[in-house]
Formats: sequence, structure tokens, C-alpha cells
Amino acid sequence: MPEFIPVLSEQQITDQINKVGQKISRDYKTKDLVLIGVLKGSFIFLSDLTRQISVDHEIDFIGASSYEGATSTGQIVFTKQPDLELEGRDILLVEDIVDTGNTLLKIIEFVKLLNPKSIKICTLIDKHERREVKINVDYSCFSIEKGFIVGYGLDYNEKYRNLPAIYDLKL
Repeated sequence: MPEFIPVLSEQQITDQINKVGQKISRDYKTKDLVLIGVLKGSFIFLSDLTRQISVDHEIDFIGASSYEGATSTGQIVFTKQPDLELEGRDILLVEDIVDTGNTLLKIIEFVKLLNPKSIKICTLIDKHERREVKINVDYSCFSIEKGFIVGYGLDYNEKYRNLPAIYDLKL
């Protein structure tokens, strides 16, 4: 039976998303902002974040995965490409968690091929325990050193995304 150890409460998450949304609003006041949510994990975070950003922006999605269960396969598979024209636009990639950094690095490389004006990273959780590549996270709600995190969009084998807070899953 899995054990769920509380890491972040609903209120902590809400408070940090509000702060990050305000900062993004200030930073992108005069820019052509496109939020690109990385599927599937970012959809809940992106939903709450977009409502805290007061400047006009568009939303799109990209799908990429390297996980089977709790293990990264090391192979990045793109499952969805953005629909919007991104050339010359200011892109903010929205991730649920930056872990090894490998998936995000491949996404950044792909998006660069679409000739955006800028690319920045926003993540709910910047986790350092298994980081393998240098990734510059521009906006982070939380920094966590270790643990297998689930809830608020983060999953284990497609389960537990619906949990309203964030937990460390002990199997």
C-alpha cells in the first residue's frame, strides 16, 4: 500500500502561483507571451497560473515523455507539437517538475527550431536530486531536493494527478 507524505499544502501552492503569476505579468508586460504547457503533468498548474497572469497571452501545449512509472527511460518521445505559430514570440514553457532536465532540454532544443524571440522556463517544482543537465529555471514556485512527488498534476503511472496538494510517494 502506498504511503503519501505531505510536502506542500493546497494553500502553499495557491500562494506561490499567485506570486509567480504577478512576476510573470510584470516581466512580460510589453511582450508577445505564449504559455506552452508540457503535457500531461503541467495542465493543473498551467490552469491556475494562466488565471494569475494579468497580461494578454495565448496558450498551447507540447507533449513529451521519458518516463515509465517512476523511472526515466532516457528516450524522449514527442506526443504533441504546438499548434500556434511561435516564430518571433516570447515563449514561456510551463512544466510541472524539472527533475533530470533531459526532457526539458529536448523540448527547448525543439522549440528553438521554431525561431521564437525568447524562451524561458516556469515550473511548479524545481527538483535537484537527479538533475543531469544544466537547466536555467526562470520562474519556480518551489525548490525541492528529493523525493518522488505526486499530486497537483504530477503522477505515478498516470495515478494521483488529482490529489489537491503535493505528496512524497513511498511505495
